[in-house]
Amino acid sequence: MPDHRMQQSVQATNLADILERVLDKGIVIAGDITISLADVDLLKIKVRLLVASVDKAMEMGINWWESDPFLSSRAQQLETENQLLRERLERLEAAIQHKALEQ
Repeated sequence: MPDHRMQQSVQATNLADILERVLDKGIVIAGDITISLADVDLLKIKVRLLVASVDKAMEMGINWWESDPFLSSRAQQLETENQLLRERLERLEAAIQHKALEQ
């Protein structure tokens, strides 16, 4: 029985080492899937997967989670402000167009 426990311990350590190395260096998995019928592409899916630590991702310039409205309260505030500004702009453009038509 001790051999079995030792083997599990070694496997767990190896897995932890591999995971640490992958997160430290990062790994990219890419693939394309195309469904065609009579040489006409009906569906094309591009898959790009990056597995890395947050520090490594930021070092590479990837920080989408900072502006995702579902992950950041500041992003939600910016999203709301952006929507209000778009509505205001639409009202101003409509008013300008209305005035131009009156003249």
